[in-house]
Amino acid sequence: MVPKHLKKPTREWYESVMSQYELEEHHIRLLTLACEAWERAQEARITLKKLGMVYIDRFKAPKARPEVAIERDASILFARLVRELDLDFETPNDMRPPALKSNRG
Repeated sequence: MVPKHLKKPTREWYESVMSQYELEEHHIRLLTLACEAWERAQEARITLKKLGMVYIDRFKAPKARPEVAIERDASILFARLVRELDLDFETPNDMRPPALKSNRG
């Protein structure tokens, strides 16, 4: 069941992933977290577009808006969760660059 709190485009992506892959319960939880992280990053991006990336603090010094860190952290989390889910399709080995040593089992 698609989490009801997700926005329509994210729900559609969730459904797409669920229809293309056989996920176990822990994968479904990771997928849900990935969707939430994606939406958090997008919300921060919308705020940054409206307000800008910098504000002037009480000492008249420019500071990065908190949404900069929110977008960054949520984007990193999304990428890590998608990587953890291993949603990429298989490609022939000769078309892929060599795997990092840390990614080999």
